[in-house]
Amino acid sequence: MTRDEPRRPRLPVAGLTALTSLDYPDHLACVVFLQGCPLTCGYCHNPQMLEPRKADPEEWAEIVAFLERRQGLLEGVVFSGGEPTLHPGLAVAVRDVKAMGFKVGLHTAGVYPQRLQALLPWLDWVGLDVKGLAEDFDRIVGRERVWQQHVRSLSLLLEGDTPFECRTTVHWRDFALDDLERLAMTLADCGVRHYALQVARVERCRDPDYCLPVAGAPPREALEALVRRLRQHFESIELRG
Repeated sequence: MTRDEPRRPRLPVAGLTALTSLDYPDHLACVVFLQGCPLTCGYCHNPQMLEPRKADPEEWAEIVAFLERRQGLLEGVVFSGGEPTLHPGLAVAVRDVKAMGFKVGLHTAGVYPQRLQALLPWLDWVGLDVKGLAEDFDRIVGRERVWQQHVRSLSLLLEGDTPFECRTTVHWRDFALDDLERLAMTLADCGVRHYALQVARVERCRDPDYCLPVAGAPPREALEALVRRLRQHFESIELRG
């Protein structure tokens, strides 16, 4: 690379969704999935994306080439994973995307708040995964002292002006219905205005036990009733999946 050439980020690309209207609210976007995640959530339906690996510089070059062909057709690009903030090269990639005229969204569990803070001036929207209540968070993600990092990330979003939503994946091995309501009300009390509950997919979970039926799991109707009760506390709340 010559001195005048722009630095090409090294990002391990795990996959690409070429078009979606679901992953960035109210926008037509693509999703770039990055390999690697420090968490081991039992319900994870992308276990093939968890193991980190080194990236070939051409991986990001191929994404850039794709985006050049989609200028004027797509509104935004969402970085997801895995955990995209795991990769220091993400900041350069985000600036590349902004320079091409796209809005940039990010899906994150907030486990690297300093990296999120550095990215926020370049981001147009964030989807923050809230794994559970404080006392359950580290158990659900399979790592200690992650909850404190997540809280710092949530605080950054609440104090900033980047639009964001919080999302919680609901698997009844991790929650009782009362726990879920307590979590939602805690977020509302903190100032979260946009919230989504996502029903876990059970076809190919990282932990095989999460693919099995859960005895005593609440019916779908109970979850729908909870969302109706919570509507008064949020500007928007959705049940997905």
